[in-house]
Amino acid sequence: MPTPFLRRSPSPSVADLRKNDLEVRIGSVTLPNPVMTASGTAGHADELARYMDLASLGAVVVKSLLPEPWPGNEPPRLHATDGGMFNRVGLQGPGIEAWLDHDLPRLLKTGARVVASIWGRSVEEYEKGASMLSWAPAEVVAVEVNLSCPNTHAGRALFAHDERATEEVMDATAAANRPRWAKLSPNTDRIVDVAAAARRGGAEAVTLINTVFAMAGGRPGGLSGPAIHPVATRVVADVHEAHPDLPVIGVGGVRDARTARNLLDTGATAVQVGTATFADPRAAAKVLEGLT
Repeated sequence: MPTPFLRRSPSPSVADLRKNDLEVRIGSVTLPNPVMTASGTAGHADELARYMDLASLGAVVVKSLLPEPWPGNEPPRLHATDGGMFNRVGLQGPGIEAWLDHDLPRLLKTGARVVASIWGRSVEEYEKGASMLSWAPAEVVAVEVNLSCPNTHAGRALFAHDERATEEVMDATAAANRPRWAKLSPNTDRIVDVAAAARRGGAEAVTLINTVFAMAGGRPGGLSGPAIHPVATRVVADVHEAHPDLPVIGVGGVRDARTARNLLDTGATAVQVGTATFADPRAAAKVLEGLT
């Protein structure tokens, strides 16, 4: 089924294609195209600016932030796999206050539209993080609420495996005073119901999927990359079929225009490029170029 934002017009310029054919609307957020970075793979600031024009992307989604600084897990934290990458980084970050003061200004200088990502170990921490973002500049167009990281103790409990917890967290993050997207887990058979709960809590969209439960070196974590692309495609299809009016952001194994279109044609409104960035820092720009 063709996606509506890829309409063809007579002899358009590349600029016209990007402006008219690739523009997408995710709830109340309008982006010039459907390609974003994925949280956890693009850093907290302008780390990728030396490789591509960050302003050309739909948005830059930064690594998930806790209200206070967090060291993450002890090394080793990354393992290569035949089909991608295993990680147990554990959401290392500078904390929201330091991000607002030091990292965000560098990112905004690139002209990028920014999506902040937050996580927490309790509903109260999510609410605190959202409140701290309420004074962020308008260029922070949305907040992605990470309910589903599998490589922390909080993540193993996974708010995104429970409908009531998901709705409660999303409701608490209304303090951000900007659109919120719920990043959900593929590691549950209740994903359709959890997506509905996220919307009841105020989510304008759902991001599908986070990493898949895995293990390497005797330690649990998350698997990402090409190996999980069929899983992401299935989850996007299931949620879109059940909730056709709920915008879905597809993520999981996107590395070129073909894999992006797999998710777009299955029901995603936009896509995020993650693990491919570690192999090629220009991956997101190349996906956008391929779609154009």
